[in-house]
Amino acid sequence: MRSLYVIAHPEATHHIERVVGGWHDSSLTPAGRTAAAAIARALRAEIPEGAEVELVSSDLRRARETARAAGELLGVEPVLDRRLREKSYGEAEGRPQEWLDRRFVPPPAEGDRMGHHEGIAGSETRGECARRVYAAMDELLRRPCAHQIVVTHGFALTFVVAAWIKMPYESLHSVSFRAPSGSITVLREDDFFHNRQVVSLGDTRHLD
Repeated sequence: MRSLYVIAHPEATHHIERVVGGWHDSSLTPAGRTAAAAIARALRAEIPEGAEVELVSSDLRRARETARAAGELLGVEPVLDRRLREKSYGEAEGRPQEWLDRRFVPPPAEGDRMGHHEGIAGSETRGECARRVYAAMDELLRRPCAHQIVVTHGFALTFVVAAWIKMPYESLHSVSFRAPSGSITVLREDDFFHNRQVVSLGDTRHLD
């Protein structure tokens, strides 16, 4: 049985400052650090003592801090992978959210949604973000491990889950798996049928 726990990092400074996140290297707020500790305790309660654990995280500070809290409690060192970063918003990162909102070009309902450029210099397309997350997941899932933890971001998390269920890249143009900040998504593959389940999506009960 393989279990994969996908963490959307909790509240970071860019959330309360109302600035664009993306690759802007914000840190966790005090509330975010409290949530990270709750995430770590929830994972400790779920993963048996002595079990094999692998912890992989986006290298952005808010994700690293979340991963560090889990790693300290589980006794495992996080491995940083920049491919698990949030989608880049280019020159909008760190600017007020309203600055991005005034310039943002939404994707079309049909057509080339994966290659659509949102009108912000230096930003990634949906397709560019998806390809790097898929590459990270392909490498992760080739390694046999009973319990794997991925710490990532809200937009990128969709592609982590999509990669898990083996959704073809060509089908990613409209998919969205919504998971709130600080949530845990549990994915599981059984050893007999090798079915890949989405056991829970965006669970925040540990934050209550």
